[in-house]
Amino acid sequence: MSQKILYHSTRDRALTASSSRAVLEGLAPDGGLYISDAVNAEGFDYRALLTCTAQEMAEAILSRLLPDLPEMGDLVRQGYAGKFETEELTPLAKVGDRYVLELFRGPTSAFKDVALSLLPRFITAAKRAEGVTDEIVILTATSGDTGKAALEGFHDVDGTKIIVFYPYGGVSPVQQAQMTTQEGNNVCVCAVRGNFDDAQTGVKNVFAACRDRALPGVRLSSANSINIGRLAPQVVYYFKAYAELVKSGRIATGDKVHFVVPTGNFGDILAGYYAKLLGLPVGKLVCASNRNDVLTEFLTTGVYDRRRPFYKTTSPSMDILVSSNLERMLYLASGGDTALVAALMRRLNEEGRYQVPDTLLSALQETFACGCCDDAQAAALIRRVWEKERYLCDPHTAVAYRVADDFIEKQTDGAPVVVLSTASPYKFPAAVLSALGETVADEGFALMDRLHDLTGVPVPPQLASLRQKKVRHTDVIDREEILSYVLGKIGQKDWEAK
Repeated sequence: MSQKILYHSTRDRALTASSSRAVLEGLAPDGGLYISDAVNAEGFDYRALLTCTAQEMAEAILSRLLPDLPEMGDLVRQGYAGKFETEELTPLAKVGDRYVLELFRGPTSAFKDVALSLLPRFITAAKRAEGVTDEIVILTATSGDTGKAALEGFHDVDGTKIIVFYPYGGVSPVQQAQMTTQEGNNVCVCAVRGNFDDAQTGVKNVFAACRDRALPGVRLSSANSINIGRLAPQVVYYFKAYAELVKSGRIATGDKVHFVVPTGNFGDILAGYYAKLLGLPVGKLVCASNRNDVLTEFLTTGVYDRRRPFYKTTSPSMDILVSSNLERMLYLASGGDTALVAALMRRLNEEGRYQVPDTLLSALQETFACGCCDDAQAAALIRRVWEKERYLCDPHTAVAYRVADDFIEKQTDGAPVVVLSTASPYKFPAAVLSALGETVADEGFALMDRLHDLTGVPVPPQLASLRQKKVRHTDVIDREEILSYVLGKIGQKDWEAK
């Protein structure tokens, strides 16, 4: 099923890379994102995958998208075997009139585990394929979940180090505890005074500043979904959900399915578009935003404007105003117009906004619908679904579920609707308890106990055990210090947190 796929920058088709080098570099040399024009259904029969196991499905899809990584089957087994609650990896639950794709059954209770259990294996395989002996330093900005999943994947992996930046006060206490207690001789966690966009922009600026700077024996890469090696594994669970619907008899092979995706950085929903490119009968991809609704406005009007108030919400992993992966979708929807993409990204950087041509907006709207949901609506949804269905949602899933309500009301084709559930409710116990009508005065892990006592829903062991762990990472810096911090860490031999 594999074919030769050459990647290039979204901003310049002349800047090419093999899939293995694209994984190693993360970002293209001009700051663009690596993309391929050969991601299509030619010679790829999705029907043949519908009876496969989750790991077999992952091997076939990832071999197609990343053909230069050798022994993909072994990489998949090493990344997934014994690390998820179920061999299905991402089980599909029937909840009311829709389905919930549970992406949080991995080692850090977040959807990022699906990709970040594999990316460290991809990095080491790419090093071998490219003959690289340099140490790979992973730089990652996180709005909450990527950080811990990346740390879990990369800790103590030979030939790599990882630095995670998160917004100070901008993640849930459980998310912060997951990161700041991380053990490992090659990991570093640092808070940034500001929001996620400040951290993400700071990391991008480090890549830009280091393009022409000598870093002997070191190469920088990324674990964010700007790295195609992070994005590619997320394509798999769309196929997995579809296969489960066929297996259950809800649909026949060839019927379409709609997906509602809570997203801030546009990576999780872009993976659904990649599944569509590979032939999966994806209907609408519904982009669900919280109060930071820059994507909803864009998909409605064609205007992307980051010059707006930034809101801290109960769904912090979506508190993002600059959605990096949208750049790949602009390239795809424009028919591969790199000059247009480069101009739009330049405008966003210099002016804080851009507007796409009407033809491009129309192309986007053929596949993407959108909606948004504020904290009060999400809380009401959590309570309603618990009381009616006895299903417990985290706030991010609640945003998508609420947006799905509006979509289903307007949709008349009878196709099933799948809501992507991105995190365990125990990562946000204060918000969930409050939504269920409880007074929240306690802090920390006592809230997990209260939520369990109230609902009986099991606490994931990896979250319950956090209370016994020592805080090891306490650095806090200003956003302007990110470059100097990275260069300082690269110069240190011993990274073990005390």
